[in-house]
Amino acid sequence: MLTVTFRFDTATAVTPIAQKNGLTTFSAEVFDGWDITGNANGGYLLAMMGRAMQQHSGRRDPFTVTAHYLAPAPAGPLEIEVDTVKTGKLVTTMNATMRRGDRNIMRVLGAWGEMAAVEPQIVTATPPDLPSYEQCTSRNSDGGEFTIGLLQNVTNRLHPDDSTFISGTPSGTAQMRGWIHFPDDRPIDTLALLLAVDAMPPPLFNLPYEKGWVPTLELTVHVRAVPVGKRLACSFRTKVVQGGLLEEDGEIWDESGTLVALSRQMAVAPRVV
Repeated sequence: MLTVTFRFDTATAVTPIAQKNGLTTFSAEVFDGWDITGNANGGYLLAMMGRAMQQHSGRRDPFTVTAHYLAPAPAGPLEIEVDTVKTGKLVTTMNATMRRGDRNIMRVLGAWGEMAAVEPQIVTATPPDLPSYEQCTSRNSDGGEFTIGLLQNVTNRLHPDDSTFISGTPSGTAQMRGWIHFPDDRPIDTLALLLAVDAMPPPLFNLPYEKGWVPTLELTVHVRAVPVGKRLACSFRTKVVQGGLLEEDGEIWDESGTLVALSRQMAVAPRVV
């Protein structure tokens, strides 16, 4: 039987190289093609950290993960250390640090377990009002001079009303709705959700701001269900840009119409035009 190797799994692979006193050290590599202007996308790095935490704990699903980004990560080898803070019947809580040499790149605190297949009890949120995948606008660039390597490995299809920034006419509303899909048709699992929450253009691009790299300072993800299918319907909004910083709130829905993840990040805003 032919085994299919998906790009995401190859690019987030980690290998344990040492274990002592409950601390596991993994070797890993940042791959080309998962970057914004040469620096690895924050969601991609978080998924790689998630892979290490998954292997260290032996538990499949992230429940809540909070990452602080300390330095950019161009392509190349690095190491990840994972330490158990506490483990119980349902949840294992861990600290993880990604570093290259003596430089820390990011630190993560996360709780992992096995997401139960139960019906939601209270959901007042609704999926984003999106046209079909085929009717949405393909995002090949962000209409600027900077390069987006991530688009080689993650397909974005944007709501037509939210994609006008690409042609230089932002909508005036700081929201970004659309579909996310792996071009090699990899099914979406809870690990891939850690990438998806940071894989669309910032909602800020639909305001009169200069387009550019929007580096994440902190990103928190709450996983609510195991996704079904190969596409995600996403909605991101920004309400406050202040002091050179912005917040971004996200909702991620699977093909069955189930809310599978919530996210919030604090990021550095590009300078105002």
